[in-house]
This record gives sequence, C-alpha cells and structure tokens, in this order.
Amino acid sequence: MDKFSGIDLHSNNSVVVISDEIDRVLYQRRLPNDPVQIRAALAPHRADLVGVVIEATYNWYWLVDELMSDGYRVHLANPAAIRQYDGLKYSGDFTDAAHLAQLLRLGLLSEGYIYPVEQRPLRDLARKRMQLVQCRTAQIRRSSRLKTCSHVIPVDRWRVSGSSNWIRSRSTNLVLLLM
Repeated sequence: MDKFSGIDLHSNNSVVVISDEIDRVLYQRRLPNDPVQIRAALAPHRADLVGVVIEATYNWYWLVDELMSDGYRVHLANPAAIRQYDGLKYSGDFTDAAHLAQLLRLGLLSEGYIYPVEQRPLRDLARKRMQLVQCRTAQIRRSSRLKTCSHVIPVDRWRVSGSSNWIRSRSTNLVLLLM
C-alpha cells in the first residue's frame, strides 16, 4: 500500500502526517524539531512511503539533508504556489501537513528545487545581495521623490553617490532643504 507523508515545519516543532492512497490519515503527531524523533515517526512506514513533502520555510535545510541522507525521497513544496481551496471548515498545522501529502498523492505538488549542500552558501549570498540592492534602489527612489516634491534640488542634478566637492558645491540647496 502506497503511503505519503507531509511535514509542516516550524521553528521549534514539526507536524508529521502519513496518509494512504485514499487519504486516510495513518499517523499524525506534532514533534519537536529533532531528527531522531522525526526519523522514528517515519521508520515504521518507510518501505511504503512514496515520498516525504516538506514545506520550504526558512529552516528546511537540516530536515531535508537528514531525510535524504537516510534515503527518503524528499519533495520541497513551494508555499507560494500552493493554495488550499477557500471555504475550508478547519485549518491548522495538521490540515496543512495532510494537504501536502494529498498534493503529492495526486501529482499536483508545486515543487521547489533542492540545491546541493555545496551550492547553498553561494545561493544564500546571492539572495542577500539582491535584497540589499533592492533596498538601496528603494532608498534612492524615496530620496529622489522627496526632492522632487520639495522643489529644493532639481532631479536632473541630484546624484546619490559622489565626492564631497559635489556636496559642497550644492550646500546652499542642502541648507534650504534642512530649514
């Protein structure tokens, strides 16, 4: 009998649900984020498990690595692409984990790519750089918009970076801005 597992991962605990091919829940439990306890929960069903779905939250690396090293077929769910239908009567961690298992069973799971361990630091660094560039751009746009609205410094003459000579040559305009 094929079985499917969904894990709703949180910062200090995980909800593990194992269901069969007719969506009957065979196991559900909230466990601490301890690899030994999660392995122990999955072990009795290991031979029949088609896959384990883990929601891609900020802390998924450790669990995916542990389960993959044990030989489980791990799927990383893309939470932005997964929507439960409106009108659910009950919602919560257990429902979310069961829904992940159901999506795997139906073949409707939107998966994220599991980067190899060696590439993750570079990917994380590139993501952080992108965030900082976006933040810098937002600050430049805000200051430009402020200057346009105040009519103190013409936009075509405004530069965010530059030498101190550039600032000194426009100090009268900056003084007016501060007054």
